[in-house]
Amino acid sequence: MANKNNMGKTKRSTDNMIDDAIAQQNDWLENRRSYARRFLKRFHIFAKPKEEPKVVGKPAIKNSEVAAKKNNNTLHSYWFPILCAILVLLVAIWVAFIRTSSPQRVVIVPVVTENVAQPMTENEAPSFDIVRIERDGNIVVAGRWAPNKNISIMINGKIVATEMTDANGEFVYAPKKPLAAGNYTLSIIGADENAKSSNKVFIYISERGYENSISLLMTPDGSTVLQAPSMVYGDDLTVSKIDYLDTGRIIVSGDAMPRLRVSLWLDDKFLGWTRVSSYRHFGMGADIGKLEPGREYKLAVRMHDGDGHTIANITHQFTMPKPTGDDDTYYTVRRGDCLWIIARNFMRRGILFSVIADRNNIENPDLIFPKQKLQIPVLSK
Repeated sequence: MANKNNMGKTKRSTDNMIDDAIAQQNDWLENRRSYARRFLKRFHIFAKPKEEPKVVGKPAIKNSEVAAKKNNNTLHSYWFPILCAILVLLVAIWVAFIRTSSPQRVVIVPVVTENVAQPMTENEAPSFDIVRIERDGNIVVAGRWAPNKNISIMINGKIVATEMTDANGEFVYAPKKPLAAGNYTLSIIGADENAKSSNKVFIYISERGYENSISLLMTPDGSTVLQAPSMVYGDDLTVSKIDYLDTGRIIVSGDAMPRLRVSLWLDDKFLGWTRVSSYRHFGMGADIGKLEPGREYKLAVRMHDGDGHTIANITHQFTMPKPTGDDDTYYTVRRGDCLWIIARNFMRRGILFSVIADRNNIENPDLIFPKQKLQIPVLSK
């Protein structure tokens, strides 16, 4: 009996819960309907005016009073749509008359002609645009020639790849493997053998990585640095020999980063500059007059990047010794030297290279060898 009573109580309590839920739902719906009625009644939107109930025994109302009251009820009921229409009308009047009547500013934009690179023709020589050394030692070469034509890339005189130019005449080349440390000369040649690039690019890839490497565009008018080294080490600029001749000329030779410029200074006075050879060697001479024996001098050699900024500097403090009285001096040939440069440095004029060739019994002046010792008649004129 106890179990049955419990079951009955459980069923009744469940029914009560259901009834309570239904009642709550009905209350919510009723509240919602009541809120909607109050909202519509408050604004009287689209509501019709109520008719006055007829009261028996009261005097009749005049027709004019009824019409006025009816109009008031109509305006009171439709005030919101009327207000919106008035606002729209005011905005239309402002746009049509007030805004258009105000003076407008007219801005005249000048026509600027854009400089667009035009594709080359087959009669023009191919040219370089970009030669960049990447972090991994690889290179990226970009240039232009006639559209949709084959163009070959040459490194140190050998064709290493052939690319096709696009519709704008542009091409890009990157070797699959990084280049080893060393010197490279790049040139490009078109499908026609006569279409060769008049300019070449010299690349020096340093053993220390791309930060110490350089690339230069070599033209008949000179060289332009395309990528300058971002880091310079102590042995990137060295002075190996300083000669002072009885003629009052000083000769400085050494090693630096290839194809960059080095300048010579004596006691902070500029004497001249020269460009380093592809084999990192440089030599330059300057007339400085008679130096005082026993006096201390400061000689500086500076290396410059493509913008002319000094990136390395070597200063030598030396005391001028007494002249030896020898008429000749000796020079050891280094890789990249030529008799014309040696004659220019030691004898002021490169055209005097034949004098050096005669003194050293050189039959072919264009053929000299590294470590070859040359006797130079410094008093020759």
